[in-house]
Amino acid sequence: MIRALTRDRRAVTSAALIAAAAVLLGAAGLVAGGSGNARAAGDAVVLDEGELVFTPRLADGELELQIDDRSSGTTVVREPSQVVLHAPASSLQYTADPVATALGTTNMDSWQLNGWEAENIFAPEPGWNGSAAGGDTEVTLSGYEGPGDFGLALYTREMDNANAPATAYLGSAASVQRTFTLPREEERLLPIWQFTAEGVYRLTFTVTSGGSSDTETLAVVVGDDVDPSTVLPGDGSTPTASPTDSPTGSATVSPSPTAPAAHVIAEGHVDLAARPADGDLEFQIKEGSELNHKWYEPGQVVMHVRPAAKRKIPQGYDFLGTPGDAVWWLPLQQNAGIVWPGWNTTEFARADLDGRVSFRLDSVQGPGNIAMFHSNVMGVPDVSLNSGDGLPDAHTLGAGTHSHFDWVFSAEGVYRTTFTVSATLADGTKVSDKETIAWVVGDDTDPSTVAPGEGDEPTATPTATPTATPSESASQTPTATASPSVSASDSPSASAPATDPGSGSSGTSGSSSAGGSGSSGTAATGGLASTGAQVGVIAGIAVTALLMGGGAVLVVRRRRTAQ
Repeated sequence: MIRALTRDRRAVTSAALIAAAAVLLGAAGLVAGGSGNARAAGDAVVLDEGELVFTPRLADGELELQIDDRSSGTTVVREPSQVVLHAPASSLQYTADPVATALGTTNMDSWQLNGWEAENIFAPEPGWNGSAAGGDTEVTLSGYEGPGDFGLALYTREMDNANAPATAYLGSAASVQRTFTLPREEERLLPIWQFTAEGVYRLTFTVTSGGSSDTETLAVVVGDDVDPSTVLPGDGSTPTASPTDSPTGSATVSPSPTAPAAHVIAEGHVDLAARPADGDLEFQIKEGSELNHKWYEPGQVVMHVRPAAKRKIPQGYDFLGTPGDAVWWLPLQQNAGIVWPGWNTTEFARADLDGRVSFRLDSVQGPGNIAMFHSNVMGVPDVSLNSGDGLPDAHTLGAGTHSHFDWVFSAEGVYRTTFTVSATLADGTKVSDKETIAWVVGDDTDPSTVAPGEGDEPTATPTATPTATPSESASQTPTATASPSVSASDSPSASAPATDPGSGSSGTSGSSSAGGSGSSGTAATGGLASTGAQVGVIAGIAVTALLMGGGAVLVVRRRRTAQ
């Protein structure tokens, strides 16, 4: 969500995918068309992206509630009882207190359609049109089933800036009315649709105008634990559905006989860490919190970037690609349901080192590019790593540091990132460790079938030609362009201890804790860091307000997630 920088707010985010429809369900005066939506059980159409308008309209003198599906560029009229609406995992986002108050629900993160993340995620945008009913229409939530609460409320950025309360239209909570009036002059009412839990909902709406009425039941699948294509539309019974992904925790699946066993990490807190080891340095992966964690060699792990990380490239972030195109975004702040990678040098004391620890990205193999960055005080991306403009790239951290950044992958598939981690010990000894980490982005590839480490894909090629041959010698540690250093005591971006993996909550957000700045490295060729684009803040973007789930290293904001 977008929150003013001065008001200590934040935004969460996540993404789902769809094409537009090709079925004519009939309606006078509207164009039949579309290009083939996914089909659900009972031959229903799954609607999980694009503009949808719930329209009470007169047909042969009788009122009918229909959906004008505009997701394909033309208008296709559909019956609510013949579609399944899907609020994908990426619709999980921050719940503004006024919305929670108005709807009598939780102020923890909730799944929202038309929330403030709408422009950054792939999700439906359902609105209401009162102009086709011949008069004002009374809309009633006359029936309700679901695993959590549901409600419609209006809360805009202007209302937030004015400290105005949210307007509740209707909701399932006992304290909220179940009827609102849709004016005849209203052609595009866009309230926030809030759902407080994942699962299957059945919303029965009754619309009444001029003595005529119609009742329709809409099936809604919230989150990605249930495959919407297995759900019967309308008020039909819901068959038992196998989750499309592991619902909680690290998704460790039985590997195929042809692949080495790997520990798959798909959710929760992870640190890429430099550790002292008998006068040397080890590069390892730490999964879990400070008090409850396990250590793994990079060659034992496959990192899974779930489909919930899919987002749109925002305006001003052209270095990632064309604004509006899809990327897979792991934000600086922790989002429930996706992995949260950070960096860690906390096992080194300052007295142990002469200088800083260098994390150098030597090569990336895979179907796209990888970028890692955060936004500076002006909201301009400060890029540490970018495989799209040449490698190697490096960033450095002081001893005793724990930091998080935004990570972005440009395409689905298998990536392999090779890092050289190096430092100089206090006695002058040069130490280093070189390891390769395997990543699976999206669900096109089963991560349990992917070999960890360097792998053996014959077609895996670097995503960018290195501008320099990475040195294998620890004595040639790259010197990165320094950014202003911060400390835990004086920086609003200092992070708190991590939370347990899979808990869905995090400590305060920021680039780093004690030990120095979250990033001091720049891309070797200067491409990403030299854009100088004026942008908003992601997870929070700052166009004086925060936009998306990552990139906000400027202020400490609350992070609240459902338990």
